[in-house]
Amino acid sequence: MATEGKPAADVKATVDALDWAAIGAEIDAYGVARTGPLLNPATCAALAALYAQERFRSRVIMKRHGFGSGEYKYFADPLPETVATLREAVYPHAARIANGWADRLAMDRYPATLGEMLARCHAEGQEKPTPLILKYGPGDYNCLHQDLYGAVAFPLQLVVLLSDPAGFEGGELVLTEQRPRMQSRAEVVTLAQGEGALFTTSVRPRRGTKGDHRVMLRHGVSRLRSGERYTLGVIFHDAA
Repeated sequence: MATEGKPAADVKATVDALDWAAIGAEIDAYGVARTGPLLNPATCAALAALYAQERFRSRVIMKRHGFGSGEYKYFADPLPETVATLREAVYPHAARIANGWADRLAMDRYPATLGEMLARCHAEGQEKPTPLILKYGPGDYNCLHQDLYGAVAFPLQLVVLLSDPAGFEGGELVLTEQRPRMQSRAEVVTLAQGEGALFTTSVRPRRGTKGDHRVMLRHGVSRLRSGERYTLGVIFHDAA
């Protein structure tokens, strides 16, 4: 049994049972899709509680780097079982979406399994794990950015809300899409506890009158007005 609250087999079964066709269609249309519930409240609480433990390779204070306000920690290897299972279970479904995009944009395709994807990262010197927990308090926010850590990057990533939304106000996931010769478009996403959002890491295809073209997305978190907010970030490429 996973030590973070939910058996790993249950996490995989939950992921595999999601409506991936609908998720893929929504990401194609908007660059982001809510997954529905991934983790139960007990698992969310157990993962958030790890933040105070020695399970991490680094801690980042956002204000020191101009990233916003708040902080986050990257997990060290080995990843907690629930996090590792979630990452491995979501990846093949995300890879099918990503390879559809790669075909449309005439780009190289992505490996079918997370193990192969990480091997590609490690061959390029990107060996540091990237799953993380982010912690926000009143007034904290995250500037618009992209999570790119080297030459190898996977075009989708996952965030899961660990906190109960009744315990905080604000703190929405915000995405902006930069479209050629057009003004940017914003998307704002609110999540239930344990629910995930799968979204574009950097570039995705968008169908226009003359076929597909690339659009650039950045993501961040709006200002937390009150309370405390923890999220789990699952990035599928490792860092240099």
